Amino acid sequence: MEIVDILVVDDEPGIRSGVARILKNFSVSYPFLEDDIGFNVIEASTGEEAIQVISKSVPAVVLLDNKLPGIQGVEVLEYINKNHPDILVMMITSYASLELAIKATNIGAYDFVPKPFTPQELKSSIENITKHYFLRRMTRKLHSEGKQVRFQFLTILSHELKAPLNAIEGYLRMMQNKEAGDSIDNYMDFIDRSLSRIHSMRSLIMDLLDLTHVESGKRNRNLREVDLNLIARSAIETMTPLAIQRDVSISLEADNDVTLFADSGDVEILFNNLISNAVKYNKPGGWVHCKIAKSANEVRIEVSDSGVGIKEEDISKLFQEFTRIKNPQSKNVTGSGLGLSIVKKIADLYGASIKVDSKIDEGSTFTITFPIPTGDLLNDSI
Repeated sequence: MEIVDILVVDDEPGIRSGVARILKNFSVSYPFLEDDIGFNVIEASTGEEAIQVISKSVPAVVLLDNKLPGIQGVEVLEYINKNHPDILVMMITSYASLELAIKATNIGAYDFVPKPFTPQELKSSIENITKHYFLRRMTRKLHSEGKQVRFQFLTILSHELKAPLNAIEGYLRMMQNKEAGDSIDNYMDFIDRSLSRIHSMRSLIMDLLDLTHVESGKRNRNLREVDLNLIARSAIETMTPLAIQRDVSISLEADNDVTLFADSGDVEILFNNLISNAVKYNKPGGWVHCKIAKSANEVRIEVSDSGVGIKEEDISKLFQEFTRIKNPQSKNVTGSGLGLSIVKKIADLYGASIKVDSKIDEGSTFTITFPIPTGDLLNDSI
């Protein structure tokens, strides 16, 4: 159980001890919490003592009486608002007035509970303020993580685009300076390498567009029954020229009339990325087998290959953005490292699961299983 500190500032010992007694075995649960939240009550009898306590260890919540000996509660509230704005303050006072409530709210009080209060009233207020504390903390954490992820993404993206541009510039300058002589034939290797880099950058840009469309949630999906066999055959035809170059055969095994309620663009990306990877990370003379099957409860797509395979410890990394698993047999294979992360995001949109079976030098099988949802479930999940 997580424990948060609550500072009770009141000159009445009975109020302080009463709050401690009421909250001693009280805890707050929330559907998003892994553990319940309990409370450690700290006491202060004056505003000056409260400021000393806060300066040493910042509590999550302060229950603050306004009528105190010495400085008043609103002055302590002003100190908190100025120096520790993360603290949630709940005013507790016998002298509640609209004027005081407005003033306290304007300088940062979260809630205002007049005394005397019952144990149930206190527990209810503490439950509300604790949930607010948790949600605010989670919001800040997610915001911070989002910034970090975006920074990492842009750093990697900059590198992925800068490296081929530098290479192409280098080849062009060598040609500009005629470092290999006057014959254009002497520069064919530079030209081929430049075209290869341009092809890689175009692939990266196309994958980024797919990723942006998937993540933005703004793309209008045209959900309808799509023919998986038709889309699979189209993906295979698209990849056939590369498969011929690499001496890899592609086959399709499918049940008749397998359809899925989905956006055809999403399904095209799935097949294109899976089959493309199976061809690229294969061996001369290898094969790629695509299988589509439908049962009463699910639609299953399998793409198997006789390729280089993936180490078991690397499988969990496959769906991370810009991840390319390198081994001696695939070190010259180009790719953006985004294809499988896009596949995963699309599968998530449909509540589908992805399973990867692989053995080094024997090949891999990617299996995507789509549940066949009811109408209501479909509307909730997409």
